[in-house]
Amino acid sequence: MKTIIKKVWHLSLIIGLRFLGLFIVMSVLSAYALNLEGATPTLVGLAVGGYALTQAALQVPFGVLSDKIGRKKAILIGLLIFAAGSVVAAVADDIYTLLIGRFLQGAGAIGAVVIAMISDHVKEEERAHAMAVMGMVIALAFTFAMVFGPIVGGLAGVPSLFYLTAAMAVLSIILLFTIVPESPKITHNFSEEEAKVSSVFKDADLKRMYVTFLFHSSTMAIAFFLIPMVLKHNFHLPLNEFWKIYLPAVIFGILAMGPAAVFGEKYNKGKEIFLISIASIALAFILMGFASSLWLFGVGVSLFFIGFNMFEPLLQSFVSKFAKAHQKGAALGVANTFAYIGMGVGATLAGKIFEVSSAAGVAMAVLVISILWAIWIAGMRNPGLRATIYLNKELFDFDKLAELRAKEGVTDTYINETEGILVVKYDKEKLDEDELRGFMLKR
Repeated sequence: MKTIIKKVWHLSLIIGLRFLGLFIVMSVLSAYALNLEGATPTLVGLAVGGYALTQAALQVPFGVLSDKIGRKKAILIGLLIFAAGSVVAAVADDIYTLLIGRFLQGAGAIGAVVIAMISDHVKEEERAHAMAVMGMVIALAFTFAMVFGPIVGGLAGVPSLFYLTAAMAVLSIILLFTIVPESPKITHNFSEEEAKVSSVFKDADLKRMYVTFLFHSSTMAIAFFLIPMVLKHNFHLPLNEFWKIYLPAVIFGILAMGPAAVFGEKYNKGKEIFLISIASIALAFILMGFASSLWLFGVGVSLFFIGFNMFEPLLQSFVSKFAKAHQKGAALGVANTFAYIGMGVGATLAGKIFEVSSAAGVAMAVLVISILWAIWIAGMRNPGLRATIYLNKELFDFDKLAELRAKEGVTDTYINETEGILVVKYDKEKLDEDELRGFMLKR
C-alpha cells in the first residue's frame, strides 16, 4: 500500500484540492443563491448543478485531448479555466452572473484526465487501492469542506469561498509542474475503428457503468440542493451551524468506503455493494423529505453519505478495468460526462420539483430514480470476471502478440515500455491465465 500511495499521492492531492474548492461552496450554495437578485428555486438548482453541464460537454474532449497532447497540458488548461470561473462567481451579485461563473468552473473538465493519469501510474490489480487513496483524499477534502465551508461562509461571506477555490486551482498548477512525474510511456496497437471515441460505447460492461455514473451523480446534486434548503428554511439552522449535520454524516461515509472497496474488489461483490448503496440512498431521501425533526433529518443525511460513498472506491476503478489502454482517457471522459449530466439535470430538476411541490416531492422523485437504478444494476456482471496479467520481455515471446490479440476473450494488450512488460487484459469466463502464459512463453 505504501508503494501505491507513493505513486498517486501527488495526483490525489491535486484532485482533492479541486474537489475541496467545489465542496466548500456546495455545502451552502443553495441557501446563499436563493437570496441573490432574480433567484428562483429552479435557477438556484441550476446554479448548484450548472457547472456540471459544462463539465458534461467537455469531459470527453478533455479526455481525448489528454490522450493526444499529454495529461499535464490538459490538466493545466482545465485548472486555468476553473480558476477564472471561480473569480466570476465570487463577484456575482445576481443569479445570472453566478450562473456564468458556475458554467465557467465546469468548463475546466479535468476530473477524468487526473483519474486517467493515476491509472497510468499503477497496475490493474493496484487500481482499486489507488482509487481508494484518491477517494480518501477526496473524503478528507469533503470533511474539511462540510465543516469549514459553512463556518467561513457564515463569517466572511460565500464569495470568499469562491476566492479560496480560485487560489486552490493556482496551487494545484504549481504542484502539477513541481512534484507530479510524467506518465510511463505505453505503446499499443489498435485499428482505426478502435481509435474512434464511439468505440468506448461498444463494451456492454462500460455502458452499464456510464448509466450508473448518471444515477449516482444525480442523487448527489439533488442532495446538495435539498440539504441546505431544508436546514435553512425548514429547521431555521444558521449557515455557520450546518457543519453539525454534515460532520457526522461525512464520518460515517468515510467509514463505509473501506468495507465497500474490500468486498467490491477482493471478494468480487461489486454488484451487491451497489445494490446496498442504492437502498441506503433511497431510504436517506425518504427520511430527509419527510423528517419532522432535525435529528431524523440528520439520520437521513448520514444514510445518504454512507450509500453515496460506498460507490466511490469502485466506480472509477471499474471503468479503468473495462477500458482498453488507448481508450482510458476517453472512457473515463464518457463516464464523467454521464456523471455531470446527472448532476446538472438532477439539481435543476430538484429545484423545479421543490418550487412546485416540497422536499417530500423531491424525495419521491429520488425513490423512483433508485428503483430504476437498482433494476439496471441487477443485470450487471461483477467486474472480477475481467482479469489482467503482466508478461516480462525476458520470459515471453512478444512476436506472438498478433496471435494473442486474435484469441477470443482477450480484451486488450499493450506494452509498458518503461517497465518492459506486456499487459494482457482478458475475460476469465473465456480464458485461463495459465493458458495465456503457456501460449506466450518463449520456447
